[in-house]
Amino acid sequence: MANRMRDDGHGVAIAGGFFRILLYVCVIFAIIYVGKTAYSFGYDIFNQVPVSQGEGKDVTVVVKDGTSVYKIGKILKNKGLIDDAKVFVVQEKLSNYKDKLQAGTYILNTSQTADEMMAILARENTEGQPEQEDKEEGGTKDEADKTADENLEKVSQDPQDGDDTQGGEGDSGEEGAEEGQE
Repeated sequence: MANRMRDDGHGVAIAGGFFRILLYVCVIFAIIYVGKTAYSFGYDIFNQVPVSQGEGKDVTVVVKDGTSVYKIGKILKNKGLIDDAKVFVVQEKLSNYKDKLQAGTYILNTSQTADEMMAILARENTEGQPEQEDKEEGGTKDEADKTADENLEKVSQDPQDGDDTQGGEGDSGEEGAEEGQE
């Protein structure tokens, strides 16, 4: 009977050692998994790769007033423009466009990087974008530009010649665009 007690104590010690080793292995795998996930997340933040190469596909995106950056990221992910909304949030926080994304209707492309999309969503790159309403004046930016162009055209006409020059119109268009953005 005494021998049997010794065997049971020895078996518990072996089982305890086995579970201890199993716990260490699980902790090591958990550390590797967390490290790999963190590295992959960081890599995705700083290595901006478009969803598709080449021409890509134009996608219309509507951002409503008061939409959070995370919700904008989810919209972009659902439209197939980005791979991860959380990565987009961190990219926005680390970019020059932090807290600058605006409500509106935008045309984005699957061949654009997140930075290029943020420039459009912040209205710093409006080339090829639909007209946006200017909330301060109640009109659109293009209407404000046209009004400014017309006013500058009237001022730039030379009363001696009776006609305005092409250079004057081109200059007034650039000035009108700058005034409309301010």
